[in-house]
Amino acid sequence: MRAFKACFCLKKDRQKPGYEDPIILASETPFTVNEVEALHDLFKKLSSTIIDDGLIHKEEFRLALFQNSSKQNLFADRIFDLFDVKCNGVIKFGEFVRSLSIFHPNAPESDKIAFLFRLYDLRQTGYIEIEELKEMVFALLSESNLDLSDDVVESIVEKVSDNVNCLICCISIILLSGYLYLVMFVQTMREADMKGDGKIDEEEWREFVKKNPSIIRNMTLPYLKELTLAFPSFVLTSEVPD
Repeated sequence: MRAFKACFCLKKDRQKPGYEDPIILASETPFTVNEVEALHDLFKKLSSTIIDDGLIHKEEFRLALFQNSSKQNLFADRIFDLFDVKCNGVIKFGEFVRSLSIFHPNAPESDKIAFLFRLYDLRQTGYIEIEELKEMVFALLSESNLDLSDDVVESIVEKVSDNVNCLICCISIILLSGYLYLVMFVQTMREADMKGDGKIDEEEWREFVKKNPSIIRNMTLPYLKELTLAFPSFVLTSEVPD
């Protein structure tokens, strides 16, 4: 009987590849142990929608966001790549928790600023360049099925004097894609480029965000501070105290 019970416990405790101890993850992030366990339940659902291997593949990530595993979306793919810290094409549970913790209300502001910088640094050169902003705008327009001329896109990025046309273009992008902080940023690119070299380094980015804190407002998700309220069963069933 004892042997059977021990075998049962081993099966219960056996985890899939990529699993990390909730106590360790809680010690490294703003999450409590209970919250990490709640996130693990969500992670298991995400990581088993297409391939049940305990890892989130890009197709599963897209499926969760758009109900379509093949839908192309630049920002979704960029966020996936940033969560995929080891750059091996999948997101492990530890990567998921640590990356998601950046959006926690108690996470350091410096982490949020750095994450958004990496999001815009498409080519991973350590700079945000005008060409990268143009690429993002074109991608958003394409994904939204909105076709604007090269001149109009140029006007968005270059912040031309015709503010009315620029505003209409920006509103169209906001309504169709929802990426508000990209629009805010491209409109003020020249302000951020304090060195006037056509690109923005991390120091310039930090100074720019200090002057425009609304840019990182969407980097905080209050919901992440209420996980145990959304999943009260974890507080009752967790075997590890916070």
